[in-house]
Amino acid sequence: MTASQAGAESGLSILTRQGHPDYLDLPWDRPLEQWHDVTERLIRVRRGLSRHVVRMVQYDGRVYALKETSQALAEHEYRVLRQLEDERLPAVRAVGVVSGRRGADGSELDSVLITRFLDFALPYQYLFRTTSPSLLRDRLLDAAVVLFTRLHLEGVYWGDISLANILFRRDAGALMAYLVDAETAECRPALTDSLRAHDLAIGVENITGGLYDAIAGGLLEDDVGPVEITADLVDRYHRVWAELTREDEISATERWRINERIQRLNAMGFDVEELSVVRSSDGSRLRIRPVVVEEGHAHLRLRKLTGLEVQENQARTLLNALDAYGLSLEHQAGGALPEAVKAYRWLSERYEPVIAAIPARYRDRLDDAQLIYEFIEHRNALSRAAGRQIENEEALVTFVNDVLDGLPKEKAIIDQEDEADSYDAFLRHTGETRSG
Repeated sequence: MTASQAGAESGLSILTRQGHPDYLDLPWDRPLEQWHDVTERLIRVRRGLSRHVVRMVQYDGRVYALKETSQALAEHEYRVLRQLEDERLPAVRAVGVVSGRRGADGSELDSVLITRFLDFALPYQYLFRTTSPSLLRDRLLDAAVVLFTRLHLEGVYWGDISLANILFRRDAGALMAYLVDAETAECRPALTDSLRAHDLAIGVENITGGLYDAIAGGLLEDDVGPVEITADLVDRYHRVWAELTREDEISATERWRINERIQRLNAMGFDVEELSVVRSSDGSRLRIRPVVVEEGHAHLRLRKLTGLEVQENQARTLLNALDAYGLSLEHQAGGALPEAVKAYRWLSERYEPVIAAIPARYRDRLDDAQLIYEFIEHRNALSRAAGRQIENEEALVTFVNDVLDGLPKEKAIIDQEDEADSYDAFLRHTGETRSG
């Protein structure tokens, strides 16, 4: 953590983490809503709604979100976000807090929380406009449920669950949800069932309202049922929570069911680090219960093998590709190869050459792992149509020309005026504010 003092008389204090700018070139003597045409660092970014004034600034290609709020709330949210990061939970990363701001006339201005904007993160409004309702419902609900259960497992009471406080990133054929507002969140050793229920009830009310707003704003069809969707969300949450936390009693002769339980959790994307197994006094029964569960079974294995930091479903696709290439290498070698060797060969001979072949003008379409996933899907479709294996070099030509060229820019910045105008129309309808 570094502290910058912008003049003893001004009292301005900027506390930031190492590895980030000092932000001293920003016009801190003006309210954020007056930053238009004052700083060239201000950019327009596709993001969610906010009850606060939020502005986005860019330094060396990195985008930061600045949220104006009270000093107490800014410092509280900073601490909570740091805790979530320490627990490796999906949330935006806290960068710093700016306090002691004063206007040119000497009036006190609110403090500012600085967070790192998530590259390739998408607000729900954008997804509603670009994804078919049937696909979106399942993907969005599944992503939201995983986020809620992960937070609750770690003792995090959110206090303001809503679609507006979530950003989504593409995760292979699914979505991954990230918390972007921790103003009301609390980190506890554990949550009681009543606190979990209360948190979920707040979410149901807020999400239902958000869906009705989306219908009124023309982002969803009139026949979408917000009440039915949130009821489905609650049902999915309870099913996932039960699978993660319930205690099973089995016969001592059925120890295979322990592995079955672990495999079900792995299939849901959770890694079981500790499992409690208690034998009955007569030795005939076993009680099993997951003790330490972490989302990211495939993600953790891929990171260990390759160092790649990707999301869970992306990791599954990449691991399948790695394993398939590993089998090919072993066939060529006439015997088994170490995991590390197969991983290195796949990374250097398959993954990195594809990424390097993507023209720079398309690198803001999707993140690297999602690019590889889409490329694999494209290559497999070509192979099925041709009735033969299409190699990477051949598939790359049509992937770049036919697939990437038609994808929108999803990294962060909105360039198209029509896209920005439609976004502004929705924000005007809801009475909210946005950056830029």
